[in-house]
Amino acid sequence: MKELFTDRLFLRRLRKEDAERIFSCWAHDPAVTEFLTWKPHGSVEDTKAVLDDWLAQYEKPDCFRYGIEKKSDGQLIGMIDVVGFHHGNPVIGYCLGKRYWGNGYMTEALKAVTDELFEHGYETIVIEAADENKGSNRVIQKNGFQLAASRQEKISDYNQRIVRINSYRLHKNH
Repeated sequence: MKELFTDRLFLRRLRKEDAERIFSCWAHDPAVTEFLTWKPHGSVEDTKAVLDDWLAQYEKPDCFRYGIEKKSDGQLIGMIDVVGFHHGNPVIGYCLGKRYWGNGYMTEALKAVTDELFEHGYETIVIEAADENKGSNRVIQKNGFQLAASRQEKISDYNQRIVRINSYRLHKNH
């Protein structure tokens, strides 16, 4: 996994010393985690435990996990990663600190990661978002993903709320 650069962002491996920033910027925030499969972290110790697992996964060749850092001030503002594979196609997940919403940062980061995945030989990329999560659906659509299906489903084992999940696909050379 190589570092990625965009006009405003530096996408890099997460580091052990990022734990407090991850916790304070997004992992503890119920607004950020509302549609994610994991519950908000109750303490920085929770974040450190999860981060240890994430860091260990960098040893796997199919690990694509990036911290999103603003070039202008070096602040870590979110993360984007391949959270799994669906029929061999990478599935992307992301989160961004609430104070950074609406600035195009995630649109920029998603473009960089999809380009990198295509360079690695993947032909199709999958991403899903709850229909209620209008901002995330906009980010996905701005990057050229096409709606492939929608279904009613609980958000996660942790969050049993039933929502409409939009499943998108982006094909190489779309």
